[in-house]
Amino acid sequence: MSPANTNRAARAIVDDVLGRGMTREIWTASYDKVLPISVQDFDLTGVLPPVLYMFRFGYRRGKGRFFDTFGGDAGTPKERRRAATIERVAAKLAETPQLQGFQDEPEQAILGDLLLCFCLENAKRTLGRNQQIQRVSPAHYMASWIDLPEAVAHLRYVPEMIVAMLADQNEDYVEQSRKDARTWFAVGRGFEDNLLLKAFHQGMVHEEPLGSRTADRFREEEPVGLDQLLMIRLAQRLGAAPDKLRRSDGERISNQRPIAQRAARHFSEDIRRFVRAYARVVPRHAFVALLESCMAAGLTTIVASVIELLFEWAETGTIPTTSKQKPTHLFVDCANGIDRNLRALAEQSMDDFLRRTERIPVILMALRLLDRGIRYDPHLKTCLPSTRPYATEWVNLLGEVLYQRRDEAKAILYELERKAAELAERLDEDYPEAAEMLRNERAQPNPVWRLAESLTFLQGRQSTQNNVMSLVDSTLLVNRPNGLGARRAVIRKIGVGDAAKKREVRSVVLTDSVLDYLVHLHTLPSGNKGGWRPLSLKDFMRILHERYGFCVDVAPPGVSISNELLRLNRSVLERRLRDLGLLTGVNDAEAMKQLKPRFVPAERDDHGLD
Repeated sequence: MSPANTNRAARAIVDDVLGRGMTREIWTASYDKVLPISVQDFDLTGVLPPVLYMFRFGYRRGKGRFFDTFGGDAGTPKERRRAATIERVAAKLAETPQLQGFQDEPEQAILGDLLLCFCLENAKRTLGRNQQIQRVSPAHYMASWIDLPEAVAHLRYVPEMIVAMLADQNEDYVEQSRKDARTWFAVGRGFEDNLLLKAFHQGMVHEEPLGSRTADRFREEEPVGLDQLLMIRLAQRLGAAPDKLRRSDGERISNQRPIAQRAARHFSEDIRRFVRAYARVVPRHAFVALLESCMAAGLTTIVASVIELLFEWAETGTIPTTSKQKPTHLFVDCANGIDRNLRALAEQSMDDFLRRTERIPVILMALRLLDRGIRYDPHLKTCLPSTRPYATEWVNLLGEVLYQRRDEAKAILYELERKAAELAERLDEDYPEAAEMLRNERAQPNPVWRLAESLTFLQGRQSTQNNVMSLVDSTLLVNRPNGLGARRAVIRKIGVGDAAKKREVRSVVLTDSVLDYLVHLHTLPSGNKGGWRPLSLKDFMRILHERYGFCVDVAPPGVSISNELLRLNRSVLERRLRDLGLLTGVNDAEAMKQLKPRFVPAERDDHGLD
């Protein structure tokens, strides 16, 4: 029986025992109250256009006109989508009056290459003008008019989480901002009221009413870059922004945020300060790259912090307070794989972290089981804490039930014990290993953990672990020039006498784009002061360690590193910063080694705020 058929057969049994409603809730990989994104892979480079759309209109993006305009004219829907290629888009754009000089085949080939370079991306990032288009790049605000990927849910709710963190509202859903709201990231208002929209809206004006999908207009006399102009012409061909989402999961933007409140606050603060200071002074193409590095660093810290908090909750039943939350510490290979010793240490550090994350699917399953239990408990359901914007109190309540620190826990755990016994009996014949997990009270007396282990096993342990790894890869932007992760295939023996096996290893690296972003961000002065401040190399590495968990000249917990290699890693970082024009120093004195930005920050606009 194939793994897919095995999974379906196992779920059918669980359906019969637990009930279809309960199974539908727990048979997933995610738990949005602790991390409001799907535990799967996603493309971080495609996140920004939907974020711009949600800030502009105040709801989730639905169906647009991209495939209707540039797709095929006949065949199945899938065949029509496959026909939407760079070649076809270039041919259609060449017909528009606003884009002259591309009527012949050589000119259209040049236009197609420009689109592929600046605006659109083929499926699986393939080259060529005859592949299906899958993503849009954030070259301009008008990228938000293009409904790529076709379903916004393919981005695993990452845009929604980013909007919720930046908007920083208190309701259950992100609402349109009032006219008198004091915020850097207004929702559903004008371009000037939102830092991100303001950074990408060059040449755009609103025509009332603001809520109209055709209200955005480009001033033709406005000078813009070639990449921006191509994006504008591409969107103009569609005629209107996409409609709001009209599927069952709803148009409203959830205001659920991750339980890693400290990391989430830092993420919002980093984007605000960086965009405010550099959106008008850094060339657009470079600014987009740095902004992707900003999101990679922030989201990686959030996801890793959530994982650390889940480990803590599993041990104690309590989520640490915001002031006590710390990032996951990982050793960074500053040589980007050139030095074998530094690369091996960074891979060891990441391997240790990923090995620990193998427990995460079980913890998430336990949370889902307890969540279901307390929502239907007659004594608890009348006094349940709020879960939005942060579900810390809710998760702590689940921990109190798990560790039987509440009187109501006895009845909830009794019911789960009964279900575990019934499920074990049904699994005996086809899934004896899962049945044994449910019965092994000596190894694990708590029925929550036994059920979580067994159900995760039935889902496919390898599959659930791979989902967590894919999520980490996606936030790291692995093997991308703007990311901070490297992945390579190696052949290694697991034990003595074992056959060599091929596996993938990962490490945290600091690409030039990430270094550029981090230096430009942290040389900004605090508060609303303009200009920049010199930052010592020592303070820079301290910030990397305390704010993001990136270890350069110190060893992370559990990893033994010689002082010689730590000094080497530090010297490599110093040399790279100097080569990038980000470090100055006339001698070897530590106090004389100072970081400075390559771009002078713009004068601060208070945006109506103090």
